[in-house]
Amino acid sequence: MWNNLFSRSPLNITVLVGSESMAGSLRRYHITTFGCQMNKADSERMAGILEEMGFQWSDDPNHADVILYNTCTIRDNAEQKVYSYLGRQAKRKHEQPALTLIVAGCVAQQEGEALLRRVPELDLVMGPQYANRLRDLLEQVFDGNQIVATEPVHIFEDITKPRRDSTVTAWVNVIYGCNERCTYCVVPNVRGVEQSRPPEAIRAEMEILGRQGYKEVTLLGQNIDAYGRDLPGVTLEGRHQHTLTDLLYVVHDVPGIDRLRFATSHPRYFTERLIHACAELPNVCEHFHIPFQSGDNTILKAMARGYTPGKYRRIIDTIRRYMPDAAISADAIVGFPGETEAQFQNTLNLVEDIGFDQLNTAAYSPRPGTPAALWDNQISEEVKTDRLQRLNHLVATKAAERSQRYLDRVEEVLVEDQNPKDPAQVMGRTRGNRLTFFEGDIRELKGKTVPVQITTARAFSLSGEAIVTPLVCA
Repeated sequence: MWNNLFSRSPLNITVLVGSESMAGSLRRYHITTFGCQMNKADSERMAGILEEMGFQWSDDPNHADVILYNTCTIRDNAEQKVYSYLGRQAKRKHEQPALTLIVAGCVAQQEGEALLRRVPELDLVMGPQYANRLRDLLEQVFDGNQIVATEPVHIFEDITKPRRDSTVTAWVNVIYGCNERCTYCVVPNVRGVEQSRPPEAIRAEMEILGRQGYKEVTLLGQNIDAYGRDLPGVTLEGRHQHTLTDLLYVVHDVPGIDRLRFATSHPRYFTERLIHACAELPNVCEHFHIPFQSGDNTILKAMARGYTPGKYRRIIDTIRRYMPDAAISADAIVGFPGETEAQFQNTLNLVEDIGFDQLNTAAYSPRPGTPAALWDNQISEEVKTDRLQRLNHLVATKAAERSQRYLDRVEEVLVEDQNPKDPAQVMGRTRGNRLTFFEGDIRELKGKTVPVQITTARAFSLSGEAIVTPLVCA
């Protein structure tokens, strides 16, 4: 289908020349997103670009002319699921040659041209740094080229208009990439070095969201506490003037935006100054997502995480000193190479002592290009499965205990959507990010903040009754 003529374009992409033009015939698109919040935000931006180009969304990929898989490589099972989906559409392309197949995101960045050898039906392979350049890449595809765009590039300021999945809450990227070198993590290899957006650009995007009626914004970064350290400037006191804390003071009062969240934090850089700002600024929600990964110091050193379990505990203690009711969520890995039963027990002890509101757990998965994948002290799948089950049981138990504090309390719930399992109910989230259900008409309540008296507290969600008319924030 393609010949072997390679050329370099101004976008640092590889162009394989040799196909007939497909421009003018494509009208519908479908995007399937795997992985993290960053990927979801990237997908929204790429959807916005496609709609500006005249494409319409299709819920069914089999009815779409352009299919884009925005991929994740953090876990092997997510990567294999991509290949399963892609195989089905590659077969379809033999019957419908005008179909355009795109693999974007982290698997695309990791595999590059190797993806074309595995799936020659692909038209475009693009890493996450190219999300804002989808239009330029597709125009080259429609001119008859097969494209690989995985070279490191500077990420253009985000001027796209995303097709956002929600009309109530929105993601706003503040920093791309990651400079950390955790021994298990492939993210720095696939998302590139840290690139912070200017604070004025972030606030300008939020002001547009406020005018459009959005009520909540989550600031996103792979390592959001690193925000600004690549931007120039110092204060009169000699302190670097661009930090996440400084950014919160810049954007906390955007008109129309009632709630502000941020993710994902790194314990190495989490400061008391940041905690104080969160307690002081009324629109910043009392919810912190701070991965700890392991409760054992030796394992943390092997992971190259740069903190100790003691420091992590002190961070949580400080948060609760400023905001006693703050919700804490985190990420944890079990079965890291060399992890002993005693070291795993230290993770259980930390979970028992802290009592997380939510904990994302995973068994260690060796990833290509990471140091830990090459170590000879790998843990068996049987042991990893056993430890994951034991940790998940403890997590559910502690989360259920934490939920009890909500019973009979009145929580402010920002209504996001209808309960898909009960049309008579709406659902939204508390300031502590707890999913909450109550009876109501979504046509009247969507985007409103409603005081809800909590009557049922489950491990990871609440139910209650609206007690007064919705709060309408100025």
